[in-house]
Amino acid sequence: MLRLSKMTDYAVVVLTTLAHADSALHTANSLADRTGLPMPTVQKLLKLLARGDLLQSHRGAAGGYSLSRTPDRINVVHIIEAIEGPIALTDCVDGGSGGCGVQSLCSRKNHWEKVNSAVRRALEDVTLADMATPALFDFEREPAPRAVLAG
Repeated sequence: MLRLSKMTDYAVVVLTTLAHADSALHTANSLADRTGLPMPTVQKLLKLLARGDLLQSHRGAAGGYSLSRTPDRINVVHIIEAIEGPIALTDCVDGGSGGCGVQSLCSRKNHWEKVNSAVRRALEDVTLADMATPALFDFEREPAPRAVLAG
């Protein structure tokens, strides 16, 4: 199963909170309060997101964190890579963490690179602005309750 870590999910929570902040600065304390995430988790995320150039840290008594760019210029790939590193579905594609013992004999590497590129392009198309927009109820997936007619 292909699954992102909880930290990446939490990073989206923190970033969408900042996206709704109208350029106000937020401290780790205020973000922990607003998101319900534990303080150590928020602190770790803020460091990773700042290192990934998604946040700016502002020092001083009135300091805090803000987005480094507008939400429409941050995509899901930026977030994933800041938390988890390069997107690589298998070890043989660019950014993979290891090697494969039969890589030189494998005829599938080019196919996995094609799949990896398609997934990456799809994730690039989703921005933080998209993620910060409340989802509307999907009438296609959830049938509406049936009305009960009185006799």
